[in-house]
Amino acid sequence: MVNSKEFAKRLEKVMQYYELSAAGFADKINVGRSSISHILSGRNKPSLDFVLKIVEQFQEVELYWLLNGKGIFPKSKTETSTPSSAEVENNSVQKPIQPSTENSNSSVAKNFSETNQPTSSKKKIQKIVIFYEDGSFEAFEN
Repeated sequence: MVNSKEFAKRLEKVMQYYELSAAGFADKINVGRSSISHILSGRNKPSLDFVLKIVEQFQEVELYWLLNGKGIFPKSKTETSTPSSAEVENNSVQKPIQPSTENSNSSVAKNFSETNQPTSSKKKIQKIVIFYEDGSFEAFEN
């Protein structure tokens, strides 16, 4: 008998190892997205077909480890093709994105004048909100 809570923890480890969301994991093993959610929440127990799809799709997952926690994960010690998120963060220097301020007012005015053609005579602007860099804003209502 498989302990559903422990199985869910091991399933989460597999998803973290491959850096997949529940939806991405479900798509990868070709099952419904709700199946993953229900297993992780403890609502449903995993079926044999579900377990076999995981083992077939992910070569590093050992069947006995997945079912009862005995064995090791990942099965092989080789590096995966995708680096972990921690490795990506350590290897890349993140620079903040600076907004372009040159001619911003004229380019905005140009964009508005180009797109100022009414798409429908029935549509009317109800509200315009302008957000400033200091966190303040102005709202204009019709």
